[in-house]
Amino acid sequence: MTTQRDLDMVHLRLILVSGKTQDFTFSPNDSATDIAKHVFDNWPAGWEEERVSSPNILRLIFQGRFLHGNVTLGALKLPPGRTTVMHLVARETLPEPNSHGQRNREKTTESNCCLLL
Repeated sequence: MTTQRDLDMVHLRLILVSGKTQDFTFSPNDSATDIAKHVFDNWPAGWEEERVSSPNILRLIFQGRFLHGNVTLGALKLPPGRTTVMHLVARETLPEPNSHGQRNREKTTESNCCLLL
């Protein structure tokens, strides 16, 4: 039987660079740091070859962007009760938020508007 608590939870399917996947369930209040620690502490048996030395180097990627540690699943407005796919990678540091977009703006003189005909 499905409870309201189950419906409020966020289901994540994490994919490693190797292509291996594992499903996890989290609260919308869990942050990227909470998720990394949980995955590290509950490292799946099938992922032994990819095991890392610390949860501090695990990074989540959602829709092509690294999630910084304090970002919660609720802030991403993920649909509760449905499975969302994210990538999990080992990386020491993260790029600064929006640094990529800032660099692109500095290199171009083009406008970001569009014309609908």
